[in-house]
Amino acid sequence: MEAANLSVATTGVALPLGPEACSSSSSPSPGGVAGSTPGGPSLPGREPPFSVFTVLVVTLLVLLIAATFLWNLLVLATILRVRAFHRVPHNLVASTAVSDVLVAALVMPLSLVSELSAGRRWLLGRSLCHVWISFDVLCCTASIWNVAAIALDRYWTITRHLQYTLRTRRRASVLMIALTWALSALIALAPLLFGWGEAYDARLQRCQVSQEPSYAIFSTCGAFYLPLGVVLFVYWKIYKAAKFRFGRRRRAVLPLPATVQVKAAPQEAERMFTVRGPQGSLQTSGDSGREQKEKRAAVMVGVLIGVFVLCWIPFFLTVLISPLCACSLPPIWKSIFLWLGYSNSFFNPLIYTAFNKNYNNAFRSLFTKQR
Repeated sequence: MEAANLSVATTGVALPLGPEACSSSSSPSPGGVAGSTPGGPSLPGREPPFSVFTVLVVTLLVLLIAATFLWNLLVLATILRVRAFHRVPHNLVASTAVSDVLVAALVMPLSLVSELSAGRRWLLGRSLCHVWISFDVLCCTASIWNVAAIALDRYWTITRHLQYTLRTRRRASVLMIALTWALSALIALAPLLFGWGEAYDARLQRCQVSQEPSYAIFSTCGAFYLPLGVVLFVYWKIYKAAKFRFGRRRRAVLPLPATVQVKAAPQEAERMFTVRGPQGSLQTSGDSGREQKEKRAAVMVGVLIGVFVLCWIPFFLTVLISPLCACSLPPIWKSIFLWLGYSNSFFNPLIYTAFNKNYNNAFRSLFTKQR
């Protein structure tokens, strides 16, 4: 969630990507280039031509930004236009899409500009630095906590489906969304409100999240490690509850001596009634449909959590450890971990739409109506 830089040296050309590396030098060079281009010496104060590899990397990052923005915008438009989606859990999905759209619209483009800045410096001023860092922390933290909210909603749906009524679910989702954005705003604005470190270094022209060790612990725990603990605990409970419930249902349909199976008419052949003696039970195909739906939802939450962990844990490990041990990773790895974390905003809508056929049908109908 802070700027990093990616230095790519190809045929004598070094491309600075971001302000982070200027901390390693007290006097950054104006051009940020060591050496000269193959065609001759580089002009003073000017960047040499970008290498082919650099152009490829930048193109991929621009495509990632565009795809993240458009895909999340499509999810938001679908939820707004389709009345059936105006309820839980789609409001949690909408909150996630809003945070991911803001990441793509406000955070990633400025991060790319910072990565490409001459001399690895932040050239957009102190005010814009504070705005960018604040939105970076706000939107990324909100995206992470929204994933935790979706996992909690699924957990309560599976384990407390009788007590977790539609009204209770609606109230709980609204409360989780409000807490998500309030906590994210607190973490993002704490340095500005309480003087907890400085994001902008005027001497080095560097813009990054406050490096105060106490803020590093507070922000990383509140933005990642706490929601990480929540989602891991919740998914473990979901897995245990689902395994117990599905196993109990499987045992419940075993044939008994007093069992009589009655099938409906051919046009209703998919309906099956199982009748047992005086203490028997009644099972319809609705139970099976609900079981399949819960299985798909549990798998979706598992994939969502797995991708979330893989995308963000390298970045947050380095953010937590670096200020505490006064050590630093090579700039290229900082950039890789940063953009890997940003890519989680691209994967989120892909995951929860891939496991929900209603979204695919809504997308098709949306484009059909446009035509």
